[in-house]
Amino acid sequence: MTTEELKAKITGLLPTAAFEEGGEWLNINIEPKDWLPLATQLRTDTSLSFDYLFCLTCIDWKTHLTMVYHLSSTTHRHNIVVKAKLDRTDPEVETVAHIWRTAEFHEREVYEMFGVKFLNHPDLRLLILPDGWEGKNPMRKDFEDPINMIKL
Repeated sequence: MTTEELKAKITGLLPTAAFEEGGEWLNINIEPKDWLPLATQLRTDTSLSFDYLFCLTCIDWKTHLTMVYHLSSTTHRHNIVVKAKLDRTDPEVETVAHIWRTAEFHEREVYEMFGVKFLNHPDLRLLILPDGWEGKNPMRKDFEDPINMIKL
């Protein structure tokens, strides 16, 4: 499927989706509330078959956070990037761990490093950091560690 065909198909699924131009893969900007229904359709629609979530991360822009999901179809060999802008003070988005199992640990990492709450996650707890680091979110740009004198 070409980029234009992917755009048309995704626009049919989510008319409010916005597309970024110029990247190697199709970049789609959505509202966080639209993520779960879109993710479900991206996985189950046989013409898309995005069956592989190979990267899930977060970006701190100081004014807001952006969730970034990289998806691939092993059947059709096309890739997309889905981005959702989150409120910095209370970042939350629905989990997709039940759609793509790889999301379970990626979401836990983003939870502990950036503080994003993944609604309905089956096991949202620290993954890498030791006990006592809950809510410290060391990858945020406002993180300060006076003991090690780290300030981003």
